Amino acid sequence: MKKLINQIWKFGIVGVICTVIDFGILTFLREVAGVHYLISNAVSFTVSVVANYVLSMKYVFRRKKNANRVKEFIVFVILSAIGLLLNQLLMWGAVDGMGIYYVAAKVLATAVVMVYNFVSRKLILEEKSQEE
Repeated sequence: MKKLINQIWKFGIVGVICTVIDFGILTFLREVAGVHYLISNAVSFTVSVVANYVLSMKYVFRRKKNANRVKEFIVFVILSAIGLLLNQLLMWGAVDGMGIYYVAAKVLATAVVMVYNFVSRKLILEEKSQEE
């Protein structure tokens, strides 16, 4: 249990870093460049996914022994694409459906997708330990 709690903390720190990247790019594209919020969201989410992959696989999750790194990255991207779809649907539903400000909608979407990301990556990408 202690290892899981430590892992959740590391995931949280990586998440904060990637959230800053995500929100920073989203806000810049939307407010400075005038790009539509859904396009801005897709771009910012994608950039943060790459950062998240690098940081997560280095500091959070134990890599599977003998894992094909290309296959591992492809699986990570597929899981992230599902996360992007969830994020976009939540953003669209909150902004266009309920009239919520896009930044508030992004906070909600990020919280939901964060839980999905941790669970899916832990179950699919992480090496199972004999100690657990």
